[in-house]
This record gives sequence, C-alpha cells and structure tokens, in this order.
Amino acid sequence: MNEKTRAEALLVLVEEKQYHQLLRVLDDMNAVDIAESLEELPFEKALLIYRMLKKDVSVDVFSEWPSDMQERIISSATDQELSVIIEQLYVDDAVDMIEELPAHVVKRVLRTANPDTRRLINQFLHYPEDSAGSIMTAEIMHLHRDMTVEQAIAYIRSIGIGKETVYWCYVTDPTRVLEGIVTVKDLIFAEPEELVGEIMDREFISARTTDDREEVISRMTRYDLPAMPVVDKENRLVGIVTIDDAVDVMEEEATEDFEKMAAILPSERPYLKTGVWTHAKNRVGWLLLLMLSSLITVKILSIYEAAFAAVPLLAFSLTMISGTGGNAGAQSSTTVIRGMTLGEIGTKDWLRVLWKEVRISILVGSALALINFARLMIGHSDQMMACIAIALSVLASVFLAKTIGGMLPILAKVLRLDPAVMATPLITTIVDASTTLVYFTIASLLLGISIS
Repeated sequence: MNEKTRAEALLVLVEEKQYHQLLRVLDDMNAVDIAESLEELPFEKALLIYRMLKKDVSVDVFSEWPSDMQERIISSATDQELSVIIEQLYVDDAVDMIEELPAHVVKRVLRTANPDTRRLINQFLHYPEDSAGSIMTAEIMHLHRDMTVEQAIAYIRSIGIGKETVYWCYVTDPTRVLEGIVTVKDLIFAEPEELVGEIMDREFISARTTDDREEVISRMTRYDLPAMPVVDKENRLVGIVTIDDAVDVMEEEATEDFEKMAAILPSERPYLKTGVWTHAKNRVGWLLLLMLSSLITVKILSIYEAAFAAVPLLAFSLTMISGTGGNAGAQSSTTVIRGMTLGEIGTKDWLRVLWKEVRISILVGSALALINFARLMIGHSDQMMACIAIALSVLASVFLAKTIGGMLPILAKVLRLDPAVMATPLITTIVDASTTLVYFTIASLLLGISIS
C-alpha cells in the first residue's frame, strides 16, 4: 500500500470517527509510514491523528517530518506536549530540527526543554555545521573497565532503553577518557566474572568533534563501522556518529554534489516543496555565467570565419567535435570527482591522474579519429586534407578535454573549492572554447587558410 492509499484509509477512519479501528491500524504501521501518510492529510486531521499516537511513536514520527511540518506541529502543540517531544527526541535529531526552525519558534522550544537538555542542545549548536560534533548523538552506552561482565549487562539493561544504540559500548575512565570498545556480543559470550577491561578492544578508530563530517563518514565506510565514537581535544568521549546519521549525510552530500554538477545552487528543501522563484534563483546565476563564458567560443568562430567560407565541411563537423570534447571532459571530471569523494584520489595524486588521462585520451581519441576519418572519406574523398584535419581535431579535442576534465576537480580542491563545481556544465563550456580554437588552428595549418 502506497502513502496516498494509506493516507486515504486513515482519513476515512477519522471522518467516520472509528477511532478504535484507527488505533489498531496505526499500531500495525511503522513511524516512517505514519509520518508520510499524515503529510498527505489536511493538517487538522493529521494533528488529530498525531495526538492519538503513543508517546514513543509520536516522537519517532515527529523526527521523520521535514522542518515545515515540524514547525506547524510545534505551533499547534501545548507547552507540555512540546516538552515531551523535546525530551524524547535524540539530541542530534533535536539539533537538526532547531537549525531549520525560525528564531521565535526556537526560543519556545528551548524554553520548554529542561535545563540539562537545553545545555546539551546549545553545546551541539556551537559545533561547526559540517563537523562530526554537529551530527553525533550524545545518547551513548559507556562502561568502566573495572566492571564485571555481569555488572555491565545489568547496567545496560537498567539504562539502555533510552540510548540510540546499545550494541557498541564504550569503555571510559572516571574522567570519560575513551579507553576501549566492547560489543554486547563480547559481553554475552564472556564469563560473568571477567572484567570489561580484559575483553575490550583497545585498538579502535575515533573522530574528533571538529573533524569534517565527510571524512568521518568516509572512515566509517572504509572500515565498515556501524558507529564511530567522537572525542574532544582531551580524548574525552562526547558522543557517537551512528550509521543512520551517516546515511543522512551521504544522501545530503550526494544531492548537493548532483545539484552543483548540474550548475544549480544547492537547496535543502525537497523539489516539490521548493517554490518556483527559489528554483529559478538557484539556476539562473550559473546559467548566466555559462552563457557569458560561451561568448569566448563565439569570438573564436568569428576569427576563423574565413575557414567556414573556404571549406564548408569544417562547419558541418564543428558541433560533432565540440560535443565529443564536452562529453569526453565530462567523463573524466565525473570519474575524478567520484574518486575524490570516496577518498581514492587526493590532490597529491594529480600527476598520476594526469598521466592516466593522457593515455586514456590517446587510446579513445585515436579510435574516434580513425572512425571519423573513414566516415568522412566515404562521402568526401575529394577533400582528403579536410578529412585529415577533422580527424586530427577529434584526437586533439579528446586529449585536451580529458586532461582538462581530470585536472580541474583537483585544482578546485587545491583552491579549497568543491570539486563538484568542475563538472559537466563548466567543463563543457571550457572544452568548447578550447577544442574550437584547436580545431580551426589545425584546419588553418593543414589547409593553408589565412585567419580573417
């Protein structure tokens, strides 16, 4: 059953006041499905159903909603209801919500939170936006090394219900300095009288609160970690980054990169919930820049106007050559950007990338040049030098495009820019101008055409 069908079924039950049946249906649904279904309903109906949910379910549903829906719920909630929501939310989810809300709503949210929660939220808000500290959760299970396994299991049972994850337990000293990691599996299969310090893993990977969140996610992916401990500058445990947070970051960063690669300013709101004016504003800037930069190509064409007049075949092949060059450059830039995102390519690898793209461009360019030469000779055998000029231009344009496409993302990283901006639109514009210049230079030299 899709969201729309589920939403319609819930709406019928509400309108017919079949509340007992409605509660049974809600009990069989998970929080994600409930959140998506309620978004489809008129707000008054959605609010009515939301208030009927069990406390723990309502908090999970609330955390699944986008910021605009959360704001409407907060505005409609009493201080007591809002206090329950804030206290039950995991701190990282509460921080994510607060960062998206208007200032006057944030003030009300923080006013209803208890002092400890308020202090913790404010602490998280002071971490840099793209840092590990900004995405970590403070609900962690920490043990002491002098606990016996039996004591540790009893401790987990007594307080674990409020933690985001209990499978990974973090062993700290009395000052909360991280000493090791132990899993629930380790505890279950150990002898009850063994000490936690004897079975904990002292070789662990951790992150600092100020580490870039993309680097943290990259390390989690590389080492297949479902969670990573986060420590401060004094190595004290302050939180963990869990796999669900990592997935959210990966989705957000991938979306941002896709938008930049398509020459669109990133937007944090879903497509259908973003206004037409905002979409236009996010797109027009880059399009204007690309349009103006394409005037370079127009200028080059005007310089070689005599070549068009002397050999019309050159004009017919221009689109093919510039298109091939743009596509070749896009292939290289996309591959390099992906490698940099995954941590496979660093700025220090620029020479290796250049050498690899040079060899690839020679192989690919030679194949395309030979095929084009054979194709042109079938219908234009009387213009052999023009066919040779076009074939050589194909080889040169592919060579130029792939080397430029491979190097620009690395240059962007060196200049502390996002490599994703050096993707298809910008590469195509740069390559168009470069290959057009190379094309007519080769044609002019081989055919003896003077520049106008």
